[in-house]
Amino acid sequence: MTDIRQARQALVHRILEGNGTASRVRRRAAFDNAEFEEPLHTLIKKVAKHSGQVTEEDITAVRASGLNEDQIFELVVCAAVGQATREYETALLALAAVSKKE
Repeated sequence: MTDIRQARQALVHRILEGNGTASRVRRRAAFDNAEFEEPLHTLIKKVAKHSGQVTEEDITAVRASGLNEDQIFELVVCAAVGQATREYETALLALAAVSKKE
């Protein structure tokens, strides 16, 4: 296994299984881009699919729903890394498919 794969696995393990203020269940759900209650659902979906559209109002609404800054940060990181992981894995599959054709 290459160093980058090991580093990626270590990162994923740390954000999902390490100590945090958001529960491991919520961190995993954010990583998987799963359904959440509003307004957290909107924030997680934007982070995963349209990160440039995240607004201060999105963060403020999630904060007003009862999550603190650390929890919001952890869930946003999990959502972003989860999406990056899915895209990385899709790219590896595409490369493997092309390599088989050659």
